Amino acid sequence: MPSETVLLTVECQRGVIGPDSALPELAATARASGVLARVARLVAAAHTADIQVVHAVAERRPDGRGAGRNAPLLRAVERLPVRQLAGTTAVRVADPIPVTDADLVVRRLHGLSPLAGTGLDALLRNLGCRTLVVTGVSANVAIPNTVFDAVNLGYTAVVPTDAIAGVPADYTAAMIRHTLALVAALTTTEDLLREWRGPHRKG
Repeated sequence: MPSETVLLTVECQRGVIGPDSALPELAATARASGVLARVARLVAAAHTADIQVVHAVAERRPDGRGAGRNAPLLRAVERLPVRQLAGTTAVRVADPIPVTDADLVVRRLHGLSPLAGTGLDALLRNLGCRTLVVTGVSANVAIPNTVFDAVNLGYTAVVPTDAIAGVPADYTAAMIRHTLALVAALTTTEDLLREWRGPHRKG
């Protein structure tokens, strides 16, 4: 049901998958594979179908306070040429993904999942969410973490498999087949678009 569904975009921000990305290989994969364009289509369709959209953004304070350093990835982030600093263009939702006033933006300063310590779980429950559609990057870390957290918290996780990206490109297919298929309902962008258009089609 649309009223019980939330579309979540994960780290679809300019500093991650934009033209000036801190992770150019991931950004190039997300764009060349069409993943970014498909996320944009899903967001636009969700707006039309009155499905709540939440954008999950990872960011850091300039002084680094509150950021974790308890994993190699988190320490490596400090050395990247493009920093995801709060208030900068790097943490804005990347084009061509549309953002409306009805969308929620959830920001995190630590951790590997937007459901860890951000208040997103409470927001989803307040919205009446039972089904969380997870899109974005990366299939290496944030996407599986988000799906695991969602399932552990009692949500049904749905993953449009052509609307997530990781590196190298073939890793995403392996993650989907051997991991996400065990815990999430798998679908495609076209199937979701068809489902969301159905009750709202005119004529």
